[in-house]
Amino acid sequence: MTKTALITGLTGQDGSYLAEFLLAKNYQVYGMVRRSSSGSLERVRHVAEQVAVISGDLLDQFSLMDAIEETQPDEIYNLASQSYVPLSWTQPALTAEYTALGVSRLLEAIRRCKPDSRFYQASSSEVFGQPDESPQTERTAFRPRNPYGVAKAYAHWMTVNYREKYGLYACCGITYTHESPRRGQEFVFRKVTQAAAKIKLGLAQELKLGNLEARRDWCHAQDAIRAMWLMLQQDTPDDYIIASGETHSVRELVQCAFDYVGLSWEDYVSMDPAFYRPDEAVQLVGSIEKIQAQLHWQPNYSFQQLVQSMVDHDLKALSQAGY
Repeated sequence: MTKTALITGLTGQDGSYLAEFLLAKNYQVYGMVRRSSSGSLERVRHVAEQVAVISGDLLDQFSLMDAIEETQPDEIYNLASQSYVPLSWTQPALTAEYTALGVSRLLEAIRRCKPDSRFYQASSSEVFGQPDESPQTERTAFRPRNPYGVAKAYAHWMTVNYREKYGLYACCGITYTHESPRRGQEFVFRKVTQAAAKIKLGLAQELKLGNLEARRDWCHAQDAIRAMWLMLQQDTPDDYIIASGETHSVRELVQCAFDYVGLSWEDYVSMDPAFYRPDEAVQLVGSIEKIQAQLHWQPNYSFQQLVQSMVDHDLKALSQAGY
């Protein structure tokens, strides 16, 4: 029997990979897109004929109910949010509307229109903020340190509450930073790989970054979406950390990317205080023991493979563009 899935945030990095993944498993896939995002379907253009795009907005309760009524999904993946942490400081109320209250609206729409559907909520390691233990587990206390993390913490606990109060099959995946060639250029990982490619091709001469000692737990977006799907295939809903289980510094990222193209990073990279984050999160690293033991999941991509695949993509894209 063919399953039906509804994805919010279809046009984002995770949404595009998830659509591909589900189509390969013979799902009927619907993607909910805001009108203002309908022109930005570049990431899913190659599967556009296979995905049914419907209109909906996390700010509009009735549009969510209509989307669920129309599609009658077996599985719902909420990947939509305002997900750029620095922007959450300049637009905290908008971040709360989409990333926090939008999840409340979606959960209520599910409860009223399709309570037997299975729901995945994209939680985030930013809920931990400055944790008191490392690595973090599913039981680590939430201490968010930016408006995005606060909004994600609200959405996480609302999902848990709807699961416990109404018996919904609702899960939260606490995803750590995950990257891919489809990652936005405003994020540091993509910023580094694209800069290495540009400098290698003679299209740039320098790269300015913030704190080179900041460490992150980075994994590939394709590994993350595979974990999301596995979470909704279990007998019992639960919450899981999705991560690589190891950290690397921005300095390591830069060195790996520049080494790969045969350049010495020290000749091109400088530090700029303007790129330092307020309340820089330190030692955010996820324990993946639970998801490994219960779902038999583990990352397929190593850190080096992730870096190299993104540099390769950026070199190819720039070359095809005629540079």
